[in-house]
Amino acid sequence: MTTFERLLSARPEGGAAFWVLIDPDRHTPEEAAERAADAEDAGADAVLVGSSILTTSNFHSAMKRIAAAVSVPVVIFPGGVAQVSGDADAILLLSLISGRNPQLLIGEHVQAAPALKSLALEPISTGYILVESGTLTTVEYISDTRPIPRRKPEIAMAHALAAEYLGMKTVYLDAGSGAGQPVPPEMIEAVSSYVTVPLIVGGGIRTGETAEAAVRAGASFIVVGNALEKTAGHSLLSELSAAVHEPAAPGGS
Repeated sequence: MTTFERLLSARPEGGAAFWVLIDPDRHTPEEAAERAADAEDAGADAVLVGSSILTTSNFHSAMKRIAAAVSVPVVIFPGGVAQVSGDADAILLLSLISGRNPQLLIGEHVQAAPALKSLALEPISTGYILVESGTLTTVEYISDTRPIPRRKPEIAMAHALAAEYLGMKTVYLDAGSGAGQPVPPEMIEAVSSYVTVPLIVGGGIRTGETAEAAVRAGASFIVVGNALEKTAGHSLLSELSAAVHEPAAPGGS
């Protein structure tokens, strides 16, 4: 079974899979491994590792320690070609299709491809779509691209469909780390009903209620990262995990 098949099979009926993103720049490698183990204990189905920009040399040592600390898939969420490691199970091969920066559409991929082949690292081709969140996020600034307006779901729908037609395995709607607002449920629903590939949703998800809304709208995978950096962690992890795996019906308790 490939890592992508494992990720798909982790989605419970009626719910979605819960992924926790760890930024190796914000922790020592030991702390990153502890957070990963805590996430798995709280019900995370996968651990993502990556950063929009690396300002430390922690990435490779953090990857090694995280991979040794958990049994769930460890997947790289790369901010650039430097974030490649054979200690991961797979890498989200992100093409920033919401922007028109050629380096992030194909340039980084050309540089990374030989390393991925050499490391036998499984690539999961992903159409990456930034969505307006009300704040200037790190990924928006670093990528030098404009996000899709949050009240224009038809633009996101067209981009997602193009990604599917180009053969990408999944689409990622991301409001970005530190987002002022999450991706609107209306956009998630519009995109998920328009394409057949699974939908990843992240950015600005800080409560179980927000996570539930995204799952009910059609998200297959929910990613939470920044919200956990600012809390003690475990209680919020458990709340989010339960909300993602078994979302309440609209209007329910």
